Amino acid sequence: MAALRAAAETAVRQCLALDTAESCAIVTDDKRERIGEALYEVAAEITDDAVIVRYPPGDTHGSEPPEPVAAAMAGADVVLAPTTKSLSHTRARTEANEAGARVATLPGITEDVFTTGLEADYESIAAHCESVREQVADADEIRVTTEAGTDITFGVAGRRWLSDTGIVHEPGEMSNLPAGEVFISPETADGTFVVDGTMRPHGLLEADQRLTFEVEDGLVTRISDDEIRETVAGAAEDVGDAAYNLAELGIGTNVAVTELVGSVLLDEKAGGTVHIAIGDDAGIGGDTDAPIHLDGILREPTVYADGEPIDLPTPTDA
Repeated sequence: MAALRAAAETAVRQCLALDTAESCAIVTDDKRERIGEALYEVAAEITDDAVIVRYPPGDTHGSEPPEPVAAAMAGADVVLAPTTKSLSHTRARTEANEAGARVATLPGITEDVFTTGLEADYESIAAHCESVREQVADADEIRVTTEAGTDITFGVAGRRWLSDTGIVHEPGEMSNLPAGEVFISPETADGTFVVDGTMRPHGLLEADQRLTFEVEDGLVTRISDDEIRETVAGAAEDVGDAAYNLAELGIGTNVAVTELVGSVLLDEKAGGTVHIAIGDDAGIGGDTDAPIHLDGILREPTVYADGEPIDLPTPTDA
C-alpha cells in the first residue's frame, strides 16, 4: 500500500491540485478498489467533502456508468476515475467537465501501471506536449508512416489539437493518468495503419505480430484481426458506421516510458509513439457517438505536418 499511497499523493496533490474547499469524487469499480481506496484516503485528508463511488465494471470501454455515478461526477469539483473500463469517452465524463469538474480518468489501470506511471515529471511532459502542438497546430494534413507498413493521411484542418499533460488545475479540464499525449479527432483519413505495439484485447503484441487496418474517407473498411473485427461489428449492430469511425490520432509525449508493457493506458503515452483509435470521438472534439474506443499503438513512426517531418519526443529527451 505504500507504493499506492505515493502514487495517489502525486495524482491528487500534484496532478489535480485538490484544495481544502473543494469536493472530490473517486469513481472506481470492484476490480480497482485498492487504487480507488488509496486515492480516497489522500483526498479525504485534504477535504471533508470527499466520496468514493464503486460499481460493477462496465461491459466495454466507453460504456456509460450507472446514473448515480454520473451524478456524483457532475456534482464534484474534482473527479478521479480508476476503472476497469474507460470512462474517458462517455457522456458522464463530458457532462462532468461541462459542469466545471476537473477530471482524471485512469482506464484499465493496474497497480503496477499506477505506481510506475505516476513517478513521471509532469512539468516535463507538459513541455513536450507544447513542443509537439507547436509543430502540428497549423497543419491541414498529417501523414504517418512506419516501416511496419503504415501509410495514412489525416485531414485535420477543421479540428483542434488537445494535450493530455496530467496537469489538471483549471475548471473543466480533463486528463488521463498516467498522462502524456497530444491528440486530435481527424475530420477524415485515408490509407493503412499497422499496429505493432499494443492493442486490446491482445495487449503487447509479439515481435512478429501485426494488426492491419485499411481506412477510406474516415471509416475503417478492413480489419485483419478476427477478435477486433468482431468487437467493432458488434458495436455496429447498435450504431452502424459510427463503430468504424477513425476516431483519433495521438502522439505520445511521456519520455519516462522507456518500453511498452502491454497497457494501452501507459503505452499510448510513450514518447515517440503514435496511436490511432476506432469508434467514439465525441469527447475529444469529434461528432461521432459509439460504444467503443479502441486504441492501437504504432512503434517508431515518422509524422509529417503538411509534408514536413516533425520532431517527436523520445526517452533520450528525459
